[in-house]
Amino acid sequence: MAVLDRLARQLAVAEGWRADRRCCADVTVAAARGLELVLLKPRRLMNLNGLSVASAAEIYNLHPEDIYLVHDDLDKALGKVAIKLGGSARQALEVKLLQLSLPLPPQEMTRLRVGIGRPEGEATVSSYVLAPFSTGEQERLEQVLGQAATFLLEHILQRRAPTGELGDRG
Repeated sequence: MAVLDRLARQLAVAEGWRADRRCCADVTVAAARGLELVLLKPRRLMNLNGLSVASAAEIYNLHPEDIYLVHDDLDKALGKVAIKLGGSARQALEVKLLQLSLPLPPQEMTRLRVGIGRPEGEATVSSYVLAPFSTGEQERLEQVLGQAATFLLEHILQRRAPTGELGDRG
């Protein structure tokens, strides 16, 4: 959600979030280089967020390849960000459930994975992911959120731009 809030600020639509009861989510729409982007923050219980995404895909006429899932990733260190096309959801229950809710094969789902690292010591995964970030982690996150939002937008624009418009980024 924080990455989407940052992206909405970058696209100057942060004040445009509105509740869309049809898909049980907060939605804002932005334009970037001729593309219309629908930013969606589901408001269901985490394990039911896929229903919001599936509903929004129908409402906003989104194709499977248009959908990007942004989620935290225990298997990446805090601050590491990566785009992944398809592949296994591994232990990410919310990703598995989302994949089951959408009419597309998992290998077609594009995900922005934002690393949060694994708990150390005796902490359980559930208590770790629900705990607030430490002061040091919060400072690091400010930088990471901006980078993640920029990375996501650049990937979308590069993937959706007409051939040659953005140049070769290898």
